[in-house]
Amino acid sequence: MKFLDKPFIPNKKVKLVLVDKRIPEDIENELKNKKIQIIKTCECTNLYNAIKYHPDIQICYLGENNVVVAPNVYEYYKCILKYYGLNVIKGNSFLENKYPQNIAYNVAIFGKYAVHNFKYTEKNILDYINKKNIIKINVKQGYSKCSICIVDENSIITSDYGIHQEVVKHNIDSLLIEKGHIDLFEMNYGFIGGSTGFISENELAFLGDITKHVDYIKIKKFLDKKGKKIVILSKNKLIDLGSIIPIMTRKE
Repeated sequence: MKFLDKPFIPNKKVKLVLVDKRIPEDIENELKNKKIQIIKTCECTNLYNAIKYHPDIQICYLGENNVVVAPNVYEYYKCILKYYGLNVIKGNSFLENKYPQNIAYNVAIFGKYAVHNFKYTEKNILDYINKKNIIKINVKQGYSKCSICIVDENSIITSDYGIHQEVVKHNIDSLLIEKGHIDLFEMNYGFIGGSTGFISENELAFLGDITKHVDYIKIKKFLDKKGKKIVILSKNKLIDLGSIIPIMTRKE
């Protein structure tokens, strides 16, 4: 296996992913049928129930072999991720229950851009972004990765109007969709970024049946235009599980 050079966007078929421990059995089986290994998250007891297992809340994969992990859950991930050869960096920001003390690692990094409310970004992540000269797009929405479905290095899908407004200023191709229509445990609704993730260079997997989404036709046309294939992992309604985070690809 080989580490992704950059976060979220693989260049080959994905072999290893990080997912919410509560992943439904049908989705887990679909991923395993595609010969994808799964690392399940642990519970972060400091967070509220809906997001306490979300990978994009607990960690930020920076690409290559570097991953920044919240100190609350560092011991758990250090053991598991070091086994695969990852450099597991202990984050400086301790996750707490209430917003914005739970968003430090929820950064959307794609291509030459990073989107977040940078007032609250964890220091190691911010240092990496600055060192790599990644363009910072500051937004009010701290749940940035949750809210952004990364399509390629210059394209996203989001239901957050504030994010949409900011990214288009940087000539990023952004598809704005209707809010809601995605489950998130006891919350009113979840987000498109949290219900998606790449499983190969051109296959975008959905945690549920995207055809049931009110904006499915718009989403399909947008992804077709970008050369991305939709992979539906369940016949049930879309669920926000804090993203599928690809970590490693196959060597072949």
